[in-house]
Parts: sequence; structure tokens; C-alpha cells
Amino acid sequence: MALDRERRVVITGMGAVVPGGIGVKNFWELISAGRTATRTISFFDPTPYRSQVAAECDFDPVEQGLSPPEIRRMDRAAQFAVVCADECLSDSGLEIDSALHHRTGTSVGTAVGCTMSLEREYSVVSDAGRRWLVDPAYAVPHLFDYLVPGSIAREVAWRVGAEGPATVISTGCTSGLDAVGHACDVIREGSADIMIAGATDAPISPITVACFDAIKATTPRNHAPEHASRPFDRGRDGFVLGEGAAMFVLEEREHARRRHAHIYAEVAGFATRSNAFHMTGLRPDGREMSEAIGTALDEARLDPADIDYINAHGSGTKQNDRHETAAFKRSFGEHAYRTPVSSIKSMVGHSLGAIGSIEIAASVLAIQHNTVPPTANLHEDDPECDLDYIPLESRDWRTDAVVSVGSGFGGFQSAMVLTDAGRMS
Repeated sequence: MALDRERRVVITGMGAVVPGGIGVKNFWELISAGRTATRTISFFDPTPYRSQVAAECDFDPVEQGLSPPEIRRMDRAAQFAVVCADECLSDSGLEIDSALHHRTGTSVGTAVGCTMSLEREYSVVSDAGRRWLVDPAYAVPHLFDYLVPGSIAREVAWRVGAEGPATVISTGCTSGLDAVGHACDVIREGSADIMIAGATDAPISPITVACFDAIKATTPRNHAPEHASRPFDRGRDGFVLGEGAAMFVLEEREHARRRHAHIYAEVAGFATRSNAFHMTGLRPDGREMSEAIGTALDEARLDPADIDYINAHGSGTKQNDRHETAAFKRSFGEHAYRTPVSSIKSMVGHSLGAIGSIEIAASVLAIQHNTVPPTANLHEDDPECDLDYIPLESRDWRTDAVVSVGSGFGGFQSAMVLTDAGRMS
């Protein structure tokens, strides 16, 4: 079915589970204050690893209202997702009754799915890796759910009573942007009027830490965890692994207006590209990210000069930050030097597939508050990253239109344009 561009998509509810606080209010307080939530890993003994820091969520599933059967059934990533779904649905004031069940869908992004539970259960059935022939009798009954990432979308759909399209999007570190972009397309094509969309990841486990150690993508700055994530800083040396989730209620705009919903923002444009180049490498000219930005702007019917703030991928690796800087200059020209840019990964770490949705939440809140969050730990300018990266402190700034971008291993490049639905209509 062709997309109907007259069916515009708006955000009417938000939910977040992030390092440093549960809930959207706590999330905004953290990032607008420029506080960091990175620390030494506490989930397991990190001393054998090169990188020993992470951004962990202080998350108690019982306190968040999950029952013992739900806690046993669901991996930590799925728990994050359903708690976020509860918050965003409550925030929206929407009741998914019998008239809306089949017009409501789910779209969930994740990079590594149920990693923590898979690793835990493998350790059990293999006697911590000592047995080559494992005994499946020792596995939990829900092991198949941990293997299949689609179980996370199912859990969200069950939680909210959504009987429409249910999808998991797994495109590495752009999953959170791509899941919301996909949800918008589902609404525009007329397959749903409402989508519960966002992303979740809980990857802080030995296997994940070991994988990033092997390619030296994560920071070895273990002596100062709170200062370890340093996007765009001259001394940056890799990203800080994180975890978390963010979910949104997306609605067709007229549907939201008919019920007098509070509209946070409009998803005005989205595009994704692949560089078809290298598993982890990036071309220095930023062409593919720039093309995604340009296509998203065209879909939003905006010019580069209309953008007030850029929420960067800003992972804190040498090549990513150079690549993004080049992409912004290529996309925005001279306007790039006048546009504030920041990376919230400096405060909440890099939660892989979840971070794109968490950054959408940050972008929407920047629009709501006319305040742009800072890049923490940015103390020493890098001549190769010479844009306005908002060091250390947030900035009051009229923010009607935001571009949020993501870059992922495998060559994925995505961009989303979010606008103030009142001021830009």
C-alpha cells in the first residue's frame, strides 16, 4: 500500500527507562542538568575486561509493577519495554478499547534482544561453559522467547492490548530510530491509527563487553567512570556501553486531534541509508548520513536552515565523531556552524539499539522546553570537530525543529526530523 503523506504522525505519549532515573521526568532532569550516569559495572566482576564502565539502570521490576511470573518470563530488555509502554500509554491518556484493538500496532527496536537471559541460561545448561553437550532440562521454559527477539514486540502488544501489526526492527545502533520510522510508515499506509513504538536493549553482560573489547570500540577510561564518555572531545577514546528503553504513542494527527490529545511533536521526516562499505568502518566524508538527513528534510518539507538543533549520534569514538561532523557540514553548509549540536551519550551511555529512541525522547523534550541538552565531559576542543557541540551546560534555545541521527555497525545511517506540531503547522 502506498504511503499517504496527508496522514501525518504525531507523538502523544512518552515513556523512558534510562540510566540515572526511571520515567521521562527523571530523564529530562538528568540530561538538562548535564549529569552523568556512568559508573563501574556492577552486574558482574568487570576486572578481566579492558573496558569496565557502563551506564546501568537502577531498575527494580517489582517496584515498576511487574508480577513474579512476568519477571521470570521476560528478559530485562522486555521488562524495560513494557514499563515504558505503561508510562507512554498513561501519559497519552489513550484507552485502547475494543474499537481500537485492531487499529493499534507495535514496533520495537533492539540490537541484541534478550542477551542477558540467553547468556545466563547458556551458563546454566553448560555448567558455565564446562560441558560441550548441554542438558536442556536445566533451562527455563521461556528459553525460546529469549532466542526470538519478536517476543519483545509480543510482550508490548499483550501489555497494551494492541492487535494490529507487531514488528521488531533490528538494525544495530539505528534500531531505535528505524523502529519509530517504520511505525510512522504503518500509520501513513493506513494499516493502523496508533502505534506503540520505540526501542529497548539491556546488553551489559560479559559476552557483550568482551565483543566490544575485542574491537576496542569501548573506552578503557576505567579510573573515572563519570568522565569516560567524551563525545567530540579531543581526548575521546571509545563509547561507554549503556542500557535502557524509550517508547512512544504515535497517532495519526487527526485521530489525536479528535480526542483532544496533547501533541508533543510531529515526526515530520525519516530516512535511512546503508554505506555498503564496512562492518565497523565509516567513510570520512559522511555522505551516507548526509543523504539520510537530506531525504528526511525533503520528506518534512523543510530547508536545512529551518533546523534549530541536531541531536547527534555522538558515540565518542574517533571515527564516528569526525564522520558526523563531516555529514553535518555536508548537509547544512554554513548553517551547520550556527546550529547547536549535542550528544546525550555523554550522560546515559550507548544503549545500542535503544539509544535512537532515547534520543528521540531527548529531542522531543528539547522542543517542549526550548532547551537543548549539553555534551557532558567536553573540555578540550578537537580541531576536526569544530561545530557548536554545547559543552557541559544546557542552553535555552528556541527549538521548533530537530534532526536526530544514528549510525550503526554494518553501515546503517538514519535521520529523523521532529517538529513542534503547533508552531510548525
